[in-house]
Amino acid sequence: KNCTVVQKLLDAGATIAGKTICDEFFYSVAGMNAHYGTPTNVRAPGRIPGGSSSGSAAATAAGVCDFALGSDTGGSVRIPASLCGIYGIRTTHGRVPTDGVMDMSPSFDTVGWFTPSAGVFRKVGAVLLGGAAAPSPIKALLAADDAFEQADEPVATLLRGVLSSMAGVLPVPRPIRIAPDGLDPWRDAVRIIQAREIWQVYGRFVESQHPRFGPGVAERMQAASRITQAETGAARKVHAAARDHIRSQITPGTFLALPSAPCIAPKIDSSADQLDSYRTRVMRLTCIAGLGGLPQVSIPLASRLGAPFGLSLMGPAGSDFSLVALAAQIADAACA
Repeated sequence: KNCTVVQKLLDAGATIAGKTICDEFFYSVAGMNAHYGTPTNVRAPGRIPGGSSSGSAAATAAGVCDFALGSDTGGSVRIPASLCGIYGIRTTHGRVPTDGVMDMSPSFDTVGWFTPSAGVFRKVGAVLLGGAAAPSPIKALLAADDAFEQADEPVATLLRGVLSSMAGVLPVPRPIRIAPDGLDPWRDAVRIIQAREIWQVYGRFVESQHPRFGPGVAERMQAASRITQAETGAARKVHAAARDHIRSQITPGTFLALPSAPCIAPKIDSSADQLDSYRTRVMRLTCIAGLGGLPQVSIPLASRLGAPFGLSLMGPAGSDFSLVALAAQIADAACA
């Protein structure tokens, strides 16, 4: 039996080209699987594809398929979309059914998809979001300064330049600091809740089967086994407060601009310390939509940095199709 999202696509005329690999237990944003290898990022040779939905993103970027599904808990569609130079979306939490999809952290798990073109991006959205509804107008655009500060200076500068060039498509961006007390408390809350929930889902299997984990995932699984109920309770309070604050800023008609990822794809031979630093910066960016339960699209931009990168727009809950429809307009404006 297929999961609901796959069956919807098959019923709409899609065919399955194949299955792809991901990070072990979806517990990374690098896309490097110690057992099955690292999918090739054809648009950034010698660099990681990003994860955890690395195989789906790499296959889409390579033209192996017209589109591919991915899951996004802590950035697992947004990050590989940015690093591979393709379209990707994290949907509103609960907007697309996850029936039959393997859990990681149900508080944040969402289904998303990748495409190489805006037209296919919209077609898939019409199927999975329940029809091609008229997109809502953008009344206001916020630019998250604290998110832009996480990006490498060349990436941040180019993204701000793209926003400035879009006067005919988007409102003039208004600067904002989306996280009043900094992004690290939010990042830490996501880390703790995610770790607690993945251990609740897979802990019994890990303890009984003693699987051999690859680097990074092994350490994260060990840490997950030690998360206490008290730590989780405190993190959930941060989550609730963050959700209320984020949604008070990103109201109907208001959208938030931010970098999809903090940098172009790191090199495959990056050290463990370099990848750990990359992961921390990634989670500072991706925790915003996760805590808010909000949709976010990553729009590929022509790169002058030797590898792709993406611009993200985050919208109010339920604005998924508006974001999908805007992706084509923004891409056209960026290339003009």
